[in-house]
Amino acid sequence: MLGDYTWNVIDKEAECLAQRFRAVTKNIANANTPGYARHNVSFEDQMREVMEQDKKLHMTVTDKGHIPSHPLKVDDVHAADVKIMDERYRLDLNNVDPEREMAVLSETRMMYTGFMRVAASKLTMLRSVIAGR
Repeated sequence: MLGDYTWNVIDKEAECLAQRFRAVTKNIANANTPGYARHNVSFEDQMREVMEQDKKLHMTVTDKGHIPSHPLKVDDVHAADVKIMDERYRLDLNNVDPEREMAVLSETRMMYTGFMRVAASKLTMLRSVIAGR
């Protein structure tokens, strides 16, 4: 399904959510490790910018010294894994709050499930078109 915008968004979201799953499970696994700094994965702002770019006015670059203002593509979105150093949760300098991590894990699971349902619906529509219904 190359070239299908919805499918590309679903693919990129699933990739970024998988990276968030890995970060959260790593945080939970290290909840009792002294000095461990939790990781946070974010990509939603980049994805929102890609999806809302039609609402923006893109400038024409007339000189090589200008800042480029080209439209972003879904492939330009990259999940940013940031190590959070400036928060404190325990005296041993570990900043993993297990309740927060479980909430983030649940939210990530719900988002992943939602995107997989959209993908399943899209595949169902394609099957019905192929079958001629």
